[in-house]
Amino acid sequence: MDPLLLQWILLIGFGLLFFTIAPYSKTVEEFFSAKDKSGGQPGLFILVSSLVISWIFAKSITNAANLGLEFGMVGGVAYAMYYFSFIVGGIVIYQLRSKGGFGSIHDFLRGKFGRGAIVVFSVLIAFRLFNEVWSNTMVIGSYFGDAGTSNYYLAILVMTGLTLAYTMKGGLRSSLMTDAIQMVFFGVLLVILLGFILPREGSGITTFVQSGTWTMATGVNLLLAAFLQSFSYPFHDPVLTDRGFISTPKITLKAYLIAAVLGFFCIVVFSFVGIFASAEGLKGQAAVEVSKLLGTAAMLAMNFIMITSAASTLDSTFSSFSKLVVIDLGQDRLKTVSKGRLMMVALVIVGTLPVFANPEILSATTVSGTMVMGLAPVFLLWNVKAPSLSFHLPVWFGIGVGVILALGYFPEALIFTEGRYASLLWSNIWGLIACFILFYIPKIWK
Repeated sequence: MDPLLLQWILLIGFGLLFFTIAPYSKTVEEFFSAKDKSGGQPGLFILVSSLVISWIFAKSITNAANLGLEFGMVGGVAYAMYYFSFIVGGIVIYQLRSKGGFGSIHDFLRGKFGRGAIVVFSVLIAFRLFNEVWSNTMVIGSYFGDAGTSNYYLAILVMTGLTLAYTMKGGLRSSLMTDAIQMVFFGVLLVILLGFILPREGSGITTFVQSGTWTMATGVNLLLAAFLQSFSYPFHDPVLTDRGFISTPKITLKAYLIAAVLGFFCIVVFSFVGIFASAEGLKGQAAVEVSKLLGTAAMLAMNFIMITSAASTLDSTFSSFSKLVVIDLGQDRLKTVSKGRLMMVALVIVGTLPVFANPEILSATTVSGTMVMGLAPVFLLWNVKAPSLSFHLPVWFGIGVGVILALGYFPEALIFTEGRYASLLWSNIWGLIACFILFYIPKIWK
């Protein structure tokens, strides 16, 4: 059978299967808080699975493979460092709940910094969710055809539509239930994929672990930048933070810590695909080229991994955007399931448009991560009394640094290492220092 036809059968079958098994949510608590029909909260396994798989984006494992191709093991570890965000986010959310008594991120910001902070913060996370749509569906499209071809665009539209259908059916409850199944699929398929590539290298896993050079220019710039961004990155991602308020504080903290370890491991292991591609002399998108090299079975395994990871991120993105607009920003009388479903449709339409401009996938992580650096002092110093200006100064400064970096105008005089991602690293170093200073200035002058 034609491999492309098999891929289409896999994609459509996956979507129909999850639409069938996804629960139907009738109440606001089921749709937005993932409670079951008896009011029970998600348990540890569900929460860990959802956290891990919803952050193993299609774009993340694509980036991990490409960085493995470019930098070897160093590239995989560098990208996996973003999972330090789970530790930072888990600890802060635990403190917000257990010590501060806050019921959500918006609850905290509203109580401490006022409505203006809520508006700015909501725009930031809406931008984040908007990026998640196009950056993940573009990865799926690349497995069906070259960018710009009819198969490429059709795969993106089919993938997005099928995921939207089962997420609209149950909201966050659908997302969590399917995430647990997707996590199992991902683990099994990753083992199968490693079974294809590890035996082909004479020295086995040693070839992968010892690949790359630990220098600033060959991946360490990105590793340190990812570490620094982890102190602000988790707080602008409602896919992560929404899951911090749906179980008990202790179960939630435990889930975040376990998810950090599992997520780090999965990303590093998937970078082996890129390392294998480098050893084989392959060029281009590492995961795509490796799947072509290894034959139909490996291609289908890789394709299903991508579909699984993309769907888990998309359904979480749809449910988080829905909650943002309807619950976090909406008026009580407008907090309905039907409005939640309508907001999902709106995000799909807006979030799919950039696909036709062919943006760079990695920029969805690195640039947005820089733009939100101002959130670091706001959340890490959550119990420090400060005026509303202590929110706005660092946050707007961080946005400014992110824009300057994206435009390529960050001053070379402030960069003290060489190689790719040097400007990313130093913009985050100087920017974070400035953001903490700006947080304290209004407090001192008050």
